[in-house]
Amino acid sequence: MTLRAWAELLRVSALFTVPGDAFAGAAATGRRPDRGTVLAAGASLCLYEAGMALNDWADRDEDAVDRPHRPIPSGRIAPGAALAAAGALTAAGLGLAARAGRPALAVATGLAATVWAYDLRLKHTPAGPAAMAAARGLDLLLGAAATGAAKRTTHRGPASSPGPDTASAPGPGPGAAEAVRGRVRGALPAAGLVGAHTYAVTAVSRHEAQGGSTTAPLAALAAITALGAATLRERRGRGPGGATADPGTGATPATDRARTAEVLRPHPTRTTPTSTTTRLLRAALTGTYVRTAAGPLLHAALNPSPPLTQRAVGGGIRAMIPLQAALATRAGAAGSGLAVMGLVPLARTLARKVSPT
Repeated sequence: MTLRAWAELLRVSALFTVPGDAFAGAAATGRRPDRGTVLAAGASLCLYEAGMALNDWADRDEDAVDRPHRPIPSGRIAPGAALAAAGALTAAGLGLAARAGRPALAVATGLAATVWAYDLRLKHTPAGPAAMAAARGLDLLLGAAATGAAKRTTHRGPASSPGPDTASAPGPGPGAAEAVRGRVRGALPAAGLVGAHTYAVTAVSRHEAQGGSTTAPLAALAAITALGAATLRERRGRGPGGATADPGTGATPATDRARTAEVLRPHPTRTTPTSTTTRLLRAALTGTYVRTAAGPLLHAALNPSPPLTQRAVGGGIRAMIPLQAALATRAGAAGSGLAVMGLVPLARTLARKVSPT
């Protein structure tokens, strides 16, 4: 019973919607997932669960009226334990992000601050959906900042120089910092799409306890349709295979321009059936995203009862996985997209036992 109570508090069935942010962020940079991506995914999971525990702690009085079956109002978990779990999970998330480098820690710190601000202050204000959208966008940017940043390169002085080895010099140099900024900028469009989806679903979730809103599900339905169309559009500035150039990695501006020109130069031989397959896969993933979110939203718009509204919110949460997969495939990382979609059966199975809302 205790394990089930914690599973309900942390909404473990929604956990599978989180790792895809890091992999979509990595794909948006044009790099393959690496150790930093895994660390970012781990940090995201911890911060997400911290938000879940903090959410129920902050809403314990409201839940006592609207949802007395939740773990805290039902007495299965003490409020202090939930708050302690939120603090411990936040610390763990920041610790994992720190191992991926200072840029990743900076993004994770902003993400943690947004999560705590949302749960403690902003949730019931007009800024609530925007804060949640910002948190999800920052989660994707965390993957972009961490990918490639966990690696350290050894730099030694000239052979004739008696100076010490500089391999242990702390922190990245100016070139590395610019490279990280370039990767984060390249991931901003994908972060915007994920944030827009989160905004729409969060706006619907504000009515899941009492129901009664037709406007919110209809607005979310329109947003989902627009996001699907945006995901189908080709990215600008794509290199061969769909990856974007990674700016800031060259030694000089001249070499950066030369490398970018080479990446963006037309490659007729690269336009193969693989690119067509990737486009078809992206279309299929985008269709899955729209179908997963749109059906429950339409039902909630036609009958805005609390159960159907909650089902629409759950569908919007589950739709995050195919959206992440479609964005990764759109960036040319079809393998990452398929790996992310592999989480769908796990999320569906666990959702039958523990509600994601």
